Amino acid sequence: MNVSVALFTADLRLHDHPGLRAAAEARRTVPLFVRDRGVTDAGFAAPNRLAFLADCLRDLDAGLRERGGRLVIRSGDVVDEVCKVAAETDADEVHMAADVSDYARRREQRLRRALEAEGRRLHVHDTVTTAVAPGAVTPASSDHFAVFTPYFRHWSGQHLRAPLTAPRTVCVPEGVGSEELPSRTSIVGLSPGLATGGEAEGRKLLNRWLRNGITEYENLHDTLAADATSHLSPHLHFGTLSPVELAHRARQLDGPGAEAFVRQLAWRDFHRQVLAARPSAATADYRTKHDRWRSARTAREDIAAWQEGRTGYPLIDAAMRQLRHEGWMHNRGRLLTASFLAKTLYVDWRIGARHFLDLLVDGDVANNQLNWQWMAGTGTDSRPNRVLNPVTQAKRYDPDGAYVRRWVPELARVEGPLVHEPWKLRGLDRAALGDYPDPIVELADGLARFRRGRAGG
Repeated sequence: MNVSVALFTADLRLHDHPGLRAAAEARRTVPLFVRDRGVTDAGFAAPNRLAFLADCLRDLDAGLRERGGRLVIRSGDVVDEVCKVAAETDADEVHMAADVSDYARRREQRLRRALEAEGRRLHVHDTVTTAVAPGAVTPASSDHFAVFTPYFRHWSGQHLRAPLTAPRTVCVPEGVGSEELPSRTSIVGLSPGLATGGEAEGRKLLNRWLRNGITEYENLHDTLAADATSHLSPHLHFGTLSPVELAHRARQLDGPGAEAFVRQLAWRDFHRQVLAARPSAATADYRTKHDRWRSARTAREDIAAWQEGRTGYPLIDAAMRQLRHEGWMHNRGRLLTASFLAKTLYVDWRIGARHFLDLLVDGDVANNQLNWQWMAGTGTDSRPNRVLNPVTQAKRYDPDGAYVRRWVPELARVEGPLVHEPWKLRGLDRAALGDYPDPIVELADGLARFRRGRAGG
C-alpha cells in the first residue's frame, strides 16, 4: 500500500497547499502535526499563539473529516515522531513546507537524514509559506537583497504559480494513533480580545477584506483609528491562508489599494529571504552600530512602563495596551512603539522583540525580529538613525485622538489635540486624568542619549 505523510508546520490549511496535494496523490495519506518540544523549550510557545494554534488544528481536522480523513496529532521531537508515524504506516515519503529560520532548517536536515536512513524520502515544497521562494531572486553580487526597493522590483517580475484547490478526498490509513485535539479553553494567560484561528475564519476575513477593505487600503492603512488593515497577519503566520493566493486575488482587483497590499506581502517575503541568508539576524545585529544599549537591569523601570502602556505618551500607551488586550497591534503602532523603546529610551531592541513575541499572535521570527532591527537602525533601513516623534506621529496618524481615547480611558474626556499632550493640561483638567503619568522621558533628552550612545560617546 502506497502511503505518504503530510507534515504540517506553519501551513495549517487545505487550500493552495502543494505539499498536501502531492501527499494526497498516494493511496493513503497521514496528515500529521507534531506539537514540537523544541518550540516549547526555546520559549516560543506563548499562550496567545497556543490558543490560536488550537483553533487552527481543530479547524484543520474538521476540514479533513469533511474529506474522509482526519488530523493526526503527536507531541515530542518532530524527527522522532515523524519517523514513528512513517514506520507505523510503512510510509514511502514525507512532504513538508520549506521554512527559513535556523531552527526550521536544522529540523529539516535532521529529518531528511533520519528518513533516508530508513529508506524513505523527504520532499520539501517552496512557496507554501511565501509567495516567492527566499532564493528565487538574488542580486548579482550577493546571496540576498539587503534593500527592499530592488528586491520588490525583482519580486514583482516573478511568475507566481497558480493557486491549488483543496484535495477532494484524504484517505488515512486505519489504526494510526493520535492525541486529542488541543483546545484554547485549557490555556491561561490569554489576551481578552484574542482573534479566532483556523482556515475557515481566515477565508471569511479574506473575502470580507477583498470585498470591503482593500480598495481604501492605500489611503487608510496608516490611520490608526480607522483600523483599516486586513488583520490577516495571524493567518499568514499560521499558514491558514496562502500568500500566493492572496497575491493573485489582490492583483485581480487592481488599483492602488491592491498594489499597496501586495507590496506588504513582498515585505514579508523580503524579511524571509534576509533571514534565510543571515539566520543570525534573529538574535544579532544585521548591521551593527556598536550601540551601548541600556539593559533590562539598567532600564528596568522604563521597560516596565513601556510594557504596561504607562510611558506618558498617549499614542505609545494606546498601542501597547492594544497589544496586551488583543495579542495584535496596528502596524503603525508597532513602528512607533519600537522606535520609542530602542531609540527614545535607548533599550536593546532584543528586549522589545522578546516582549512582542510573548504577546503577538502573529509573532514571527522573520517579521518580528527584522522589523525590530529596522526600527533600531541595526537592520536594513537605509536611514538607521531616524527617530519617530510620538507626538508628531500621533497628530498625523490619529488626528482626532480616537485611537488614543479607545485604548487609554484615562484620556477619554480630553478634547482636541491635547489628548496627545496631556502634560500641558493644568489644574482641574490635569487632576481629572487621575494617575495617568507624566512622560517618563523628555523627547529631546531621549534623542540626545541615543545620539551619544550610537556615536560611542
